[in-house]
Amino acid sequence: MPKKVKLAKYAGFCYGVKRAVESVQKLKSENPDKEVFVLGELIHNANVIKSLEGIGIKTLYELPEKGEGICVIRSHGESPEVIEKIKQAGFTPIDLTCPDVKKVQQKAVELAKEDYFVVIVGKAEHPEVVAIKANALLWTDKVAVAANVAQLEGYENAIKSHKRVGVVVQTTQMISTLNSIIDYLTTIAKEIHIANTICPSTSMRQNEAKELAKTSGLMVVVGSKKSANTTHLAEILKNITKTIHIERAEELDEFKDLINENDDISVTAGASTPQNIIDEVIKRLNSF
Repeated sequence: MPKKVKLAKYAGFCYGVKRAVESVQKLKSENPDKEVFVLGELIHNANVIKSLEGIGIKTLYELPEKGEGICVIRSHGESPEVIEKIKQAGFTPIDLTCPDVKKVQQKAVELAKEDYFVVIVGKAEHPEVVAIKANALLWTDKVAVAANVAQLEGYENAIKSHKRVGVVVQTTQMISTLNSIIDYLTTIAKEIHIANTICPSTSMRQNEAKELAKTSGLMVVVGSKKSANTTHLAEILKNITKTIHIERAEELDEFKDLINENDDISVTAGASTPQNIIDEVIKRLNSF
């Protein structure tokens, strides 16, 4: 019997990623004689980065002391200090921070200015979180980053001694992570202000994928292993049904037996996964 392969409606580029990719392409076409750099990978997808390099958009993994041309601030955002260093090095900065990420930065600053102890729910090493924290630290030293309750416990005394706690969230985090941290904070904080800054695209993608997983023998999640929203998607779905996380269609061959024993398969993809990669995965699945 032929397999039933369903593709999630909310799979692939979110508007923030689409905006970033199209903007740098337009930037290069409008400035053919200028060097165009991106500080850090524009999005977490090696295929897209390679494609951009092909039209002359280069990735800077470290900011040089001297340079010229355009330096793009990627969708994850940057600290004011880094933006100033870009200018001092001689580059023209172009800010392509995702609007949803910008809102988190602004909310963190607002809470810091109002003397809240700022808790950022997210992964400390993620570039988005690094930038949110840096913006908050301009106004207060009372900032904690935690991806789970255990990481927040080290700040318990500081939180207890402060009157108010403000919470913001990395845009690609899971609602379950936010809820567990709020549950913990209610036992130690006098007053809590919660800003659920998980972006709508992330919520819709996760909710739709959960519903698909309930009626699927196998879920295939497509996207970079470095992408926070993609890895979170796979984590959520593994609790519902059999789930595999791949970056390219060829990787499906490693799961041939699992694919062959499941007739109802659903596919979803992270916010930084291009459509051509998704199409290749669907085509490969239909060939089994």
